[in-house]
Amino acid sequence: MAETTVCAPGAGAQATEARTGATRVANAAARHSATVRVTHWITSLCFLAMLVTGVEILISHPRFYWGETGNVQMKPWFTLPIPASRGSVNSGYNFVLKDQNSWSRSLHFQAGWLLVFAAISYGLHGLQSGHFRRNLLPAAGDLTWRRMTAALRDKPRWEYNAVQRLTYLAVVFGLFPLMIWTGLAMAPGFVAGYPWVAGVWGGQQSARTIHFAVTALLLIFVFGHVAMVYRTGFSKRTRAMITGHEAGRSER
Repeated sequence: MAETTVCAPGAGAQATEARTGATRVANAAARHSATVRVTHWITSLCFLAMLVTGVEILISHPRFYWGETGNVQMKPWFTLPIPASRGSVNSGYNFVLKDQNSWSRSLHFQAGWLLVFAAISYGLHGLQSGHFRRNLLPAAGDLTWRRMTAALRDKPRWEYNAVQRLTYLAVVFGLFPLMIWTGLAMAPGFVAGYPWVAGVWGGQQSARTIHFAVTALLLIFVFGHVAMVYRTGFSKRTRAMITGHEAGRSER
């Protein structure tokens, strides 16, 4: 005769709730994979290095042109109202900044190639692991105007809303690849072997102008990204990107 196990009233529901809670905590604790974390910090350091050295390169000739060539004898497309580090460039100021073009170019391209390596690693991992589909691709139902505007008004949460997901997708698959491409289009050695890299933009000076515009957009994204991290808990968010776990949530 088979034995029958009698459970106390509510015991089954409590056990189910406990298992669900444990699963929820485990899922919450595992926030970022090692590949995402390593490539995030490599990209952050590379972007900072390229931003500093890019400014040094920029002030040697703060003018922008469209086409293949550009020099002080040509009318620029637009000019940044900043002093230059070369006396041959008429910036409107009565002084010339110290020229840091040599070391800054070297470090700029070294950081750029490291960024390319990190981007490829992150891209392969995102495709293989389903990271892009799971964490960045918004649900079709969240792409309505009502839900998008509601997401902008809602209090920031740990989970990315549709606007954030679309922004990350634009950065990952749009701005960063474009920055890398236009950066390679300004490298003489690379263009010598693959002239179409610059030709598709109309020339090296066009690529330089686009490179500057993309960098400005990425800088705006970085400020917004840091602001959102601060609003949702800077220490917990930073800890999660270092350790991979959301200790603040799993301990609740």
